[in-house]
Amino acid sequence: MKKSRPLSFIFVFLVYVVAIAVGVVTYNVLNVSSVYLKLLIADVVATVVTFIFSVIVKNASVYDPYWSVQPIVIAVAFAFSTTVNMFNALMLIAVCFWGIRLTANWAYTFHGLEHQDWRYTMLKKNTGKFYPIVNFLGIHLFPTLVVYACVLPIVHSFNNAYTLNVGSCIFFAVSILAVILQFVSDKEMQEYRKTRPTPFIKCGLWKYSRHPNYLGEILMWWGIAGMLFCANPSAWYLCGGALINTLMFLFISIPMADKRQAKKQGFKSYKKHTRMLLPIKK
Repeated sequence: MKKSRPLSFIFVFLVYVVAIAVGVVTYNVLNVSSVYLKLLIADVVATVVTFIFSVIVKNASVYDPYWSVQPIVIAVAFAFSTTVNMFNALMLIAVCFWGIRLTANWAYTFHGLEHQDWRYTMLKKNTGKFYPIVNFLGIHLFPTLVVYACVLPIVHSFNNAYTLNVGSCIFFAVSILAVILQFVSDKEMQEYRKTRPTPFIKCGLWKYSRHPNYLGEILMWWGIAGMLFCANPSAWYLCGGALINTLMFLFISIPMADKRQAKKQGFKSYKKHTRMLLPIKK
C-alpha cells in the first residue's frame, strides 16, 4: 500500500472519515454545557484517531491534511446546525475557500505513504526514543490546538447574530487575498521544483520573500479574527488564535525551514537580499 499513491490516498481518506465520525459522535454524546469545550474534546479525540493510524503505518504525514480539513468540517457542521446570516456566510466562504485550496495543494504534492514530511523525519532522528511523545504532542496535538483556536471566531459567530460592517468586509477581503497569495506562491514553488534551476527559488513572490506561503497562512487567520473583532470588539480575546498561529510560524516553522536552507551554499547572500515574509524588495 505504501508504494501505491492511489491506495495511499484511499487509506488517508478512510482515516479522515473515521476520525470525523468519531469526532462528531464524541461531540454529540458529551454532556457538557460549553460548546467550545465540547468542540475541543471532540477535536482532540479526532486527532488521537488520526495519530493512531499514523503510528500504524509509521508515517506522521497522515496528519498533514488535518490542518486544512478540520476547519471546514467545524464550520460546515455549525452552518447546518444554526441559522446562517450574511456574516456567517462570508466566514464560511473564506474558510472553505482556504481549506479546499490547501487540501488540494496537499493532494498534489502527496506522493504516497512511502514519503514523510522532512520535518517529521528530522524530529524522529533528533529526539530518538522520545519521538513517540514528540510525534503526538508536537506533530499532532499542537497544530490541532492552534487551528482550533483560529476557528473559534467562526464558532462564536455562528452562536451570535452579527451584522456585517465595513471593517468586517475589509478583513473578509484580507482572508480571500491571503488564500490567493498562497495559491500563487505554491504554484510558483511547484514550477520551480520541476527543474530547480537555482539553489533558491527567485521568481515571482519568492523573488523578495522567503516564505510568501506562510504570509498567506498568517493573513488568512488575521482576516477571520479581524472580521469578528470589527463586528464585536469585546470579543478581542478570540484573536488569540491568529496570534498563536503567527508566533508558531515566526518561532517554529520559519526558523526550521531557514535552518534547512542554510545548509545550501549561498544562503547568507540569499537571506540578505530577501525578506522573511513580505514580498517587497529589500
